[in-house]
Amino acid sequence: MDEAVSGLGRAARREQHPPRRTSVVGVIGEVLITAGVIVLLYVVWQLWVGDLIYGAERNAEGTQLSQEWAEQYEGDDPVVAAPEPDPSAPATPVTVPPPVLPEAGDGETFAVMRIPRFGSDYIVPMAGGVTRSRTLDPIGIGHYPGTKMPGEAGNFAVAAHRTTWGKPFNRIADLHVGDAIVVETQDGWYTYRFRTLQYVRPNEVDVLLPVPQAMDVPAGTAYITMTSCSPMYAMTERIVAYGVFESFTPRTAGEPASLQAVA
Repeated sequence: MDEAVSGLGRAARREQHPPRRTSVVGVIGEVLITAGVIVLLYVVWQLWVGDLIYGAERNAEGTQLSQEWAEQYEGDDPVVAAPEPDPSAPATPVTVPPPVLPEAGDGETFAVMRIPRFGSDYIVPMAGGVTRSRTLDPIGIGHYPGTKMPGEAGNFAVAAHRTTWGKPFNRIADLHVGDAIVVETQDGWYTYRFRTLQYVRPNEVDVLLPVPQAMDVPAGTAYITMTSCSPMYAMTERIVAYGVFESFTPRTAGEPASLQAVA
């Protein structure tokens, strides 16, 4: 009898506390939490981990291209022992007219950019066009179609990401007046000197004029204009860095002094 009563008691308790059932709301909540974690991990990858990998890849590709040009030159022109310089002779600067390259096609790599202020390992490929799919994302730095080429009188205008995809122009705001901006091609090195920064609205395309922001003014000087998004992780403005052409160093003369590290 006692056992029967005890069994009935246990059955009653089970009826009072039925097994918990998973609700639709609970399932949706768990799915949303999981999705949030995945999105967070993607953001971390895209903004930090991925950038480190993409940046290293861009610099490695630029370094390889620079080495290929050097090896090609050494193969075409065997090294000949130069005569001993006369220490009593006055130093005579040698100026070489910069060769003007044909405009590169969309996604066609034609140069690498080297900026000592950004480190000796900063060697980023440059290609024609400024589309994300063909140039900015897979290659690095893009050349605005229709603007001048390196060393040519007028405006050599380029663009790159400031965040994501290796962020080639991430430190554009760290440039100092007089910093070297060197564009290396198969022929040699075009050295520009940084002059100033400016912040403009995205629709102010006059920064791409032959003389930046000067309508109908003929260009007598070679400029470089570097554009990127501002502020960080936004597109409300554009940050623009301007430089002026200083010199061209042919490959026969070896690397220019402008590539030396800065303090």
